[in-house]
Amino acid sequence: MHSREEQLKAFERLLDIMDDLREKCPWDRKQTFDSLRQNTIEETYELATAISRHDMTEISKELGDVLLHVVFYAKMGSEEKWNFSGSPDDEPHDTFDIADVCNRLCDKLIFRHPHVYGEMSNDQRPTTNDQVSKLWEQVKLKEKGGNKTVLSGIPDSLPSLVKAYRIQDKVANVGFDWEKREDVWAKVKEEIAEFEDELRTSDESANIGGSSMEAEFGDLLFSLINAARLYKIRPDNALEQTNLKFIRRFNYLEARAKEQGRDLKDMTLEEMDTLWNEVKKQE
Repeated sequence: MHSREEQLKAFERLLDIMDDLREKCPWDRKQTFDSLRQNTIEETYELATAISRHDMTEISKELGDVLLHVVFYAKMGSEEKWNFSGSPDDEPHDTFDIADVCNRLCDKLIFRHPHVYGEMSNDQRPTTNDQVSKLWEQVKLKEKGGNKTVLSGIPDSLPSLVKAYRIQDKVANVGFDWEKREDVWAKVKEEIAEFEDELRTSDESANIGGSSMEAEFGDLLFSLINAARLYKIRPDNALEQTNLKFIRRFNYLEARAKEQGRDLKDMTLEEMDTLWNEVKKQE
């Protein structure tokens, strides 16, 4: 591993390169906060994919891409003239640079970890992950001021699956949770029954896929995500593992069909199931 001095030198090299690109490259010079936003989202998802695959080389590479965006935004933030879409060019904005980004992050981390940097007594200091999570939420509410609500810190743009988990996690940290995690299954069964009732009603009225059905299905998903949280399962990670498993198995099925000179569209479901079970036995 690199020494701290080598790490700092590498970061300084990145800052120097960013300065050069912003000045000398037409594409880099043209970018704005708004134009980079979608790229940043894509890079974050690519990092998440590399993490799901446990590919350390790709994780390192994708972390670099995300870091580039952090440095890029900080570089634009340090410039005297910058604006968001729809803002007049002369509209004033507070400037910031990478030092501000780092210092604000450091200040936040120190404030949110009073059990590490504060003067808490041993009997007050959390000793488990759950205790730290509850303290974390209490400190964040204090940090944001008295007019902030428990759920106000959840970004609107989070994917729905992740957002549901964060909602449930946040309210649990202030005591709104099941007394025993096993109790959640009664709620899941209740939501399944309500969805099935809605299915029957929709079948009779020929209104398949209506808003009521969608609402009931949403309730069912929300209850399952809550169950995952209680059993320490990240539903987004679990679903992505299943996605990757399905892709791997279906790719095998498609390849085996080609070996046999067959087209999937011409095969029966039973024939495809036979190939599907082949790959399941190999895993």
